Amino acid sequence: MNSERLSNRLKAVASFVEEGAVVADIGSDHAYLPCFLIHTKKVEKAVAGEVAKGPYESALKNVRREGFSKEITVRMADGLFAIEKNDAVDTVTIAGMGGPLIATILESGKDRLSQVKRIITQPNIYSRAIREWAVSNEWEIVNEQILKEDGKIYEIIVMEKGLAAYGELELMAGPFLLASKTEVFIEKWESELLEWNRVLDALKKTNETDAIKTKKAQLVRHIDLVGKVLTT
Repeated sequence: MNSERLSNRLKAVASFVEEGAVVADIGSDHAYLPCFLIHTKKVEKAVAGEVAKGPYESALKNVRREGFSKEITVRMADGLFAIEKNDAVDTVTIAGMGGPLIATILESGKDRLSQVKRIITQPNIYSRAIREWAVSNEWEIVNEQILKEDGKIYEIIVMEKGLAAYGELELMAGPFLLASKTEVFIEKWESELLEWNRVLDALKKTNETDAIKTKKAQLVRHIDLVGKVLTT
């Protein structure tokens, strides 16, 4: 397998998979990530899960083309229900979806996480939903990464079992990302600030309903929180 076929975004996800892990990649998109992990000998066994017939068949075809049918099990199932007990999966990856959808997948299938030690997520939007799920379900954030690819900014959130409490800003922006404040992180939140201020200015010109008042207060708080991060 040509590793150049894997995006930098998915290579970053792969970097958080521990050597020798048994991985279930949910919403596997042609099983590119499991194939890469097998090809690079980082793992020896993986599950690729897809909920729809078309993507499932594409993943199955790609696994066969790569010659990894013995190492990778491809299943058509909804979310974490692609994992079976005998798989002995200890690591779950979910990439390329919205944060709320990833959180929903984790919540609806959390009974399948009993043997799982590490969850690696890559939300396209609203990563806060995943951090909130982690706190509610006794998973601790152990690492994060932010990167830019093809003009889009992505976050990766790595979780392991454990108790943790995060403040509002940490839930919004990520505890590890806040600590590092990379150029991409600054770019993301400067862009968010511009958008929030634009929306706030527009709301100031509308009739003051209770809903508008609540939204304005929320925006003001977010602008204040993130503004302090960017100026310190």
